Amino acid sequence: MAEKLHIIPHQHAVSRADREQQNGHKGHVLWFTGLSGSGKSTVASAVERTLYERGIRTYILDGDNVRTGLNSDLDFSAESREENIRRIAHVSGLMKEAGLVVLSAFVSPYQKDRDFVRAVAQGDFSEIFISTPLEVCEQRDVKGLYAKARAGEISNFTGISAPFEAPGNPELDVPTHKMSIEEAAAMVVAYIIPKITGDDE
Repeated sequence: MAEKLHIIPHQHAVSRADREQQNGHKGHVLWFTGLSGSGKSTVASAVERTLYERGIRTYILDGDNVRTGLNSDLDFSAESREENIRRIAHVSGLMKEAGLVVLSAFVSPYQKDRDFVRAVAQGDFSEIFISTPLEVCEQRDVKGLYAKARAGEISNFTGISAPFEAPGNPELDVPTHKMSIEEAAAMVVAYIIPKITGDDE
């Protein structure tokens, strides 16, 4: 603990406000949560494409690109899941401070972890619940993970052998089993554009 007394945050010559003025929009963390197969990364990618075409500076973080690098040392135990989200929270926060709209797509099954990300983002955070039901996600099983979990080949699998705490009050509820990916993406874009630019859709 004593070593932390010697950590002095660097004062940047270029402020967040400077970066946002240059970008023409505010930084923000869009946090996509939901079961595996719900469509989190697919919707996030479609949203990013639309925002990119509008000149919005973005970056996507998802389970696969984070766990193959930064968090490759973590397993899927409850403790490692918490650490996974803790690290992603701070990476998302730093990217947001750089003026980016960060589209973070993670199962993130525990409300306390999502609340932690919200706190790190200091108000520039929106929880997007991709609320596709378990039975639909399992029917899709795009990566074959549910079948492996049912067969006992994967332990601590959210929705099967590990819990998912659905958000009680997300900024957006996006039911991808009731709409197309294009409709889902349009819903998110219509929500976020006024928040980051001040312009109505």
